[in-house]
Amino acid sequence: MKRHFLLWCVILFSCGGKKQEIIVLPEVEVAIDLSALGKEKLSDYGFFVGALNDLAPADDVMPYSINSALFSDYAFKRRFIKIPAGGKVKYSEHDVFEFPEGTVLIKNFYYPADFSRPDAEIRILETRLLINEGKHWQALPYVWNDEQTEAYLMVAGKTIPVSWKHSDGVIKNIGYSVPNLNQCSGCHLRGDKLMPIGPTARQLNGVHDFTKGKNQLAQWTEEFLLDGVPDLKSVEQLVSYEDPEALLELRARAWLEINCAHCHRVDGAAKNSGLHLLATEKDPSKIGIGKAPVAAGKGSGGLLYDIVPGKPDESILQFRIESTHPGIMMPELGRTITHAEGVTLVRQWIKEMK
Repeated sequence: MKRHFLLWCVILFSCGGKKQEIIVLPEVEVAIDLSALGKEKLSDYGFFVGALNDLAPADDVMPYSINSALFSDYAFKRRFIKIPAGGKVKYSEHDVFEFPEGTVLIKNFYYPADFSRPDAEIRILETRLLINEGKHWQALPYVWNDEQTEAYLMVAGKTIPVSWKHSDGVIKNIGYSVPNLNQCSGCHLRGDKLMPIGPTARQLNGVHDFTKGKNQLAQWTEEFLLDGVPDLKSVEQLVSYEDPEALLELRARAWLEINCAHCHRVDGAAKNSGLHLLATEKDPSKIGIGKAPVAAGKGSGGLLYDIVPGKPDESILQFRIESTHPGIMMPELGRTITHAEGVTLVRQWIKEMK
């Protein structure tokens, strides 16, 4: 399998102490063999039956959901998992489950034309696969064609114009960003390994539409022979940050966990920041309360502390989650616009903080 990509080159040089100059060479079309990475087309995997864009899972593929989802420029998501025949998933109380080799996590990103009709006029932009290859996980992005009949492996990433009528009636237009392979590691890197983010006990612990009244962990136990699940009453549950009935603090902490804690944790890419945002973290300083940043600069906005109780506008954390500046915004990847509802939630939490 070979795909063609346009590559360009920049040469930076200086001579005799003169100011540096840049020369941009013409684009060159290069054929790259991708056969070692994954299949060329999404349909080649056989995850879905019937028309591909119906996303009707095959018998060995099961839908799943999580309680609080990462914000991705308001994209809707449908998740599926395929466990190899005879494989077992090992339960973990606090971390991502241990999946057998051959497991595939399948996440589809799509937009309805009108958010008030979420099941009508759907346009799927990307299907992202996480494949457990034994010693490591492989992340592969597949981009859908305009006809919605197929998705193709796109290792270089892509920006796709998309528009929709938002829930407030306003038309939104963005350039949806499909990550390249290197960017995938920006969120999924734990230590020196690529890892899933969502499928933890606290995220899966709940009842969803497709589980027909059954707790999802119980369903996984039956379908996958999930090992080691304790009494469900003893399993922690991450609330949905979209649930207006849940406590404000729990909602805000859930939003920060799924959007920030994949990096801001003791073994994450931002561990050296000292800011740890898992909802299970109890140390106020590690959450950011009264904590000075490790490295000041543009990202701090001239502010002194990550969180100043009662003062969101003096809090670096609030400044960064509201920003869309590439050198300031957090998270750094996965969004191009601000999650209005999420930042309002965190703002109110800090404002009410004693």
